[in-house]
Amino acid sequence: MTPAISIRNLNHYFGGGELRKQILFDISADIHPGEIVISTGPSGSGKTTLLTLVCGLRSIQEGSVRTLDVELNGAGGETLVRVRRNIGFIFQSHNLLDALTACQNVQMGVHLDGAVTAKESRERSIEMLSAVGLSHRADYYPHKLSGGQKQRVAIARALVRKPKIVLADEPTAALDKSSGREVVDLLRRLASEQGCAILLVTHDNRILDIADRILTLEDGKLSSFASGIASTTDHLMTAFAALQRKGELERHLRELPDNRFIKVLQGMTSEFESLLKTMDVANENATRALVEQVTEATAIRMRELLGAERATVYLVDREHSRLVSKIAHHTGPAPLEIRLPIGTGIAGKVAETGVSLNIADAYKHQAFNPDFDEANPQLGELGVSGEPFMTRSVLCVPIFSRKRDIIGVAQLLNKKTGGAFTSEDERVLRDFAGSLGIILEACAQIASREDASP
Repeated sequence: MTPAISIRNLNHYFGGGELRKQILFDISADIHPGEIVISTGPSGSGKTTLLTLVCGLRSIQEGSVRTLDVELNGAGGETLVRVRRNIGFIFQSHNLLDALTACQNVQMGVHLDGAVTAKESRERSIEMLSAVGLSHRADYYPHKLSGGQKQRVAIARALVRKPKIVLADEPTAALDKSSGREVVDLLRRLASEQGCAILLVTHDNRILDIADRILTLEDGKLSSFASGIASTTDHLMTAFAALQRKGELERHLRELPDNRFIKVLQGMTSEFESLLKTMDVANENATRALVEQVTEATAIRMRELLGAERATVYLVDREHSRLVSKIAHHTGPAPLEIRLPIGTGIAGKVAETGVSLNIADAYKHQAFNPDFDEANPQLGELGVSGEPFMTRSVLCVPIFSRKRDIIGVAQLLNKKTGGAFTSEDERVLRDFAGSLGIILEACAQIASREDASP
């Protein structure tokens, strides 16, 4: 899918000569049709500047901005006007004309389409006012409307032409909590129905949960999700929990090409190190959602990349001397939970010794428990060929914490092509395990807090 907005290596400056100051630093991001992206961060971080650049209200100085597949860097006036005709604008101040009724204010947006009759213009405007719940206020002047109602008229004006992009700059800043929530929920619903992309600039943490993604700007730079967690409050963590329920992060990670996924996963290692340092300010439900989504996506890609039938990620529970499965892939309807004593079975032996095992025939290895397949009825019905599942080849590696303690085990079952996993498979799985170590530390911290809670 072609992004509605694609930003690459964007830099922007104010002033000139010795007074020249850089406002945006190497910004790159994509916003897709039907997606709600919130840009948040401290005042003065460059949020509004970014908004004006992607719609052509400011000239691109360095980098690339493609809006509706049109390059804005170097674009002429007519091109910029054509692009802006497909964008709906909503601002902190509703910017309604006091001399016009609510309907007439919305009609101003309709008339941008050119040859539209007065009757058609009013009909379309009434229809949109009805969508925002204000058809009964169509002929009211702004001074007779509440703040929330004025902002809803502004939304109707922005959406009446069914734009492909909506840009909103602090649309709730002048509203109370109830009116602000009403406005953003309405914006989300209407934009979703019309399939447009939304870029919403805000410092209002109360509305972050409407987003599909959050871009955090700090000092003109896009910061990481971990930095965002550290620099804001519980509202941001709650928003992240909502994002993970929507599966956005997992979907994104699973759709990346293999080489790109590995590079992103390597970058996430440092991200989770930052996350671990900030968990004392985090909403634990949100943190758990974030961690589990990444773990799930990583295990899926680990299995697919190495051509295995099953992938299992275990967390070491030292207090109870056992392994507990965090992710155990199978085709059954319910989540599969596995608990093994440390030292028992192949995974338990790896957890005990810290030595990897690459086994071509599990039933010929002394560490394998031959009752395992039969003891797990959920596995027993899941053979790829339709026959009961039977373990053949096994690749199992330890997962280490930053202190080099064994914190988990990653295990693959049954090379799809037959035979044993290769030495190259083992190397790749070790690389995955290195990143999983940081992720499982977050899991362990969450588990220890839950155990300690009354």
